[in-house]
Amino acid sequence: MNIPISPARSFCASVFISLTFASLTTADSLPPGPVRFTGATPLEWSVRMADAEMARRGESLTWKEGGAAKWDYTVGLFTLSLLKLNESVNDPRYVRFSETTIGSFITPDGAIRGYKPRDYNLDNINSGKAALALYQLTKEERYRKAAELLRKQLDTQPRTVSGGFWHKQRYPNQMWLDGIFMAGPFYAQYAKLFDDPAAFDDVVKQITLIDAHTYDAKTGLFYHGWDESRTQSWANAETGTSPNFWGRAIGWYAMALVDTLDFLPTQHLGREQVIAVLRRLADGVARHQDPKTGLWYQVVDQGNRTGNYLEATASSMYVYALARAVNRGYLSRDKYEPVIRRGYEGIVRDLIKVDKDGKVNLTQCCSVAGLGYGRDGSYEYYVREPIVSNDLKGVGPFILAGVEVEKMLSSKGR
Repeated sequence: MNIPISPARSFCASVFISLTFASLTTADSLPPGPVRFTGATPLEWSVRMADAEMARRGESLTWKEGGAAKWDYTVGLFTLSLLKLNESVNDPRYVRFSETTIGSFITPDGAIRGYKPRDYNLDNINSGKAALALYQLTKEERYRKAAELLRKQLDTQPRTVSGGFWHKQRYPNQMWLDGIFMAGPFYAQYAKLFDDPAAFDDVVKQITLIDAHTYDAKTGLFYHGWDESRTQSWANAETGTSPNFWGRAIGWYAMALVDTLDFLPTQHLGREQVIAVLRRLADGVARHQDPKTGLWYQVVDQGNRTGNYLEATASSMYVYALARAVNRGYLSRDKYEPVIRRGYEGIVRDLIKVDKDGKVNLTQCCSVAGLGYGRDGSYEYYVREPIVSNDLKGVGPFILAGVEVEKMLSSKGR
């Protein structure tokens, strides 16, 4: 599908401004043709979000001497979402923006400006996914060398006694759900591209190890983190888990599972284990979807508690991961399409706002959350963290969600 580069795209901004978000159109009331949510298809919403965010960010994400831009996992997520969107709409601006942004950090010899391998920070690995994507598009050796540098970090990354990567050097003995997303799909893709079959075993080990220690059968959800040493103040003395089910942490894990499966060989013995984890996660997420809005709460299982709120980044991540899983055949379409549709409807209806100039905004994003260093993982902690609009941790997944929902609704059997 090709979408013109014109600012008007396939519909004008004035139409968006006048739309009432309560008047959401569903497939049941439409004649045969594209499914629209509040006047636009999911892919059109992704295009509008991508265009708006590129305009808002400008060159602020680009490395400059003495500037504020950093080699950051959120930038990697956003640029990768642009490259994935480009595969559906064929718009060279998305590739150029990604090259300008990610490429600005990578020197001709493949060094990464500002990257410190000895921090052993799994977050730093995530932008390697965009580097690999750009290498495949451009064949520039500097992107391959940068990815190789990031891959080497994993060779000496500190591990728990049971073999799990520490989330960071400064977080000893801890695995976080976040870290599986940051490193896992990159690790698997690098192994596939550069013929490192032994790495696939380690990728599966990371996924199944954290599953074994953070999954809660009663709720069907996953705790944010696990301290194998059980010494952290936030850790349960018996299990080592953090005390709550944070929406975005589960979202990171959900995306990690579907993205890793893109690269894990079909004959690998651990593939069915990963799919089994994905199915259990999907079941738990579906069980905790808010029946009124189709969205998910910041603390997923405590929707009725004072201070909790419907959170955009987790909701976007769940919709993306579930839709991709349906498209790839890992999940039942009959069971999960209604969940995905309600979730996407809720995001567009309740969390997307349109400026007077036609730019779209994703509201109600948790700015940041973690564990340790004063962050106790309590309910009160998660709900008091700042709430912002257009956080890249939500913008990227929203763009990806639109791509996958469009594919799901356009496929045979809709």
